[in-house]
Amino acid sequence: MVSVGQHENIELLSYSEVEEVSGYVGNFQVQVRKKARYVNEDLCTGCGLCEEKCPARKIPSEFNLGLGTRKAIYRPFAQAVPNTPVLDPEHCIYFLRGKCRACEKLCPRQAIDFEQQDRIVEFDVGAIILATGYDLFDPSGAAQFGYGLDNVLTGMELERLISADGPTGGQVVLKDGTPPRRMAILHCVGSRDEQYHEYCSRVCCMVSLKLAHLVKEATGAEVYEVYRDMRAFGKGYEEFYNRVEHEGVVFIRRGEDVEVTRQDGRLLVTAGDVFSGESVELPVDMVVLGAGLEPRRDAGSVARVFGIGCGEAGFFTERHPKLAPVETASDGIFIAGACQGPKDIPDSVAQGGAAAAAALGMIDLGKVEVEPITSFVDKERCVGCGDCILVCSYTAISRIEGKAEINSALCKGCGACVATCPAGAIEALQYTDEQIVAEIEGALQFRPW
Repeated sequence: MVSVGQHENIELLSYSEVEEVSGYVGNFQVQVRKKARYVNEDLCTGCGLCEEKCPARKIPSEFNLGLGTRKAIYRPFAQAVPNTPVLDPEHCIYFLRGKCRACEKLCPRQAIDFEQQDRIVEFDVGAIILATGYDLFDPSGAAQFGYGLDNVLTGMELERLISADGPTGGQVVLKDGTPPRRMAILHCVGSRDEQYHEYCSRVCCMVSLKLAHLVKEATGAEVYEVYRDMRAFGKGYEEFYNRVEHEGVVFIRRGEDVEVTRQDGRLLVTAGDVFSGESVELPVDMVVLGAGLEPRRDAGSVARVFGIGCGEAGFFTERHPKLAPVETASDGIFIAGACQGPKDIPDSVAQGGAAAAAALGMIDLGKVEVEPITSFVDKERCVGCGDCILVCSYTAISRIEGKAEINSALCKGCGACVATCPAGAIEALQYTDEQIVAEIEGALQFRPW
């Protein structure tokens, strides 16, 4: 990220959001809302004095998933690029009470700007790559997993505890500050489950194995992996599974039913053991939930902005799963990473490289081949009602001088406008009425008997 931020040919817009995309391949117009951070990026040196002196304390830290706290002026995540803090107006004393401004008074560069406003940045691009990532499944709606009870954490929350810059400085501890002696890690929380998501999230098994290894290394606690199927599918993954098993981690293959409750002051994990056919009860100090991956909450709205589709599970849809895995139905818009479906880091990196190569290849070629089957408008028959504009999923139709006009670079030949036009003024190339009638007549003339 540091290299990206310093590259002379890359303009990095952090703390920003795409508002609108128009145009077509090679000629996209993009509007981006650059949110007010109330800190001048050109003046700020990232010294951290404003964060140190800010009196607004004990605000739950989003980066530490609520396990730690932050100030009203803070860096949203570790090693942020650019190294510029953000002021949170919802918790800032000045925005709430009209006084304080300690950060402004103490900043040696006068970089604090309480009058800063959101601004819209517009630019033209030839290609777009979407890499919006994923959300973790929220287990709070699945009562059987006990999320909300003391010492029941998600895998990501345990990651923050283990991290040296986390809220506990890398110490894995219970809520009372003592280290756990027994821990259970549950797999497939929110994945491979008809109630939530039927698909496999792919990364959960290896993440859970990694957490078990780190916990054993840090605390020496007894660790139980309560899994459904161990899917160690990548290079070196099976070997890592064997390594964790040799470190003393106990593996229990569970069935469909699992429940986490509190009993006699401890957590109790109840699950059916597939191999023995009996119910197993594990009294433990800490339970870690291997939450699955799911589409971002705004995936549907983002798809509409960029004119692409989402699959049944909600992830962005590629043009073809094998022949065009990084292209979308909209020419010039590519996807990479877990926004297209659950995948781990090596697969995301590989797909990111493929998307970049596809975009550069298109740019270097200098021209684009459009679909051979597109719709066209008979201007003499068009009445300009605009019904075709409303039904076009690719925003390929506009009204010019009272008549509909189709941009062939955007049209995908879906035929929605052809079926909708009340005047019959729109036809699809290679699928005109005359061609279809001729095909029917030819078929009827063939008599094999």
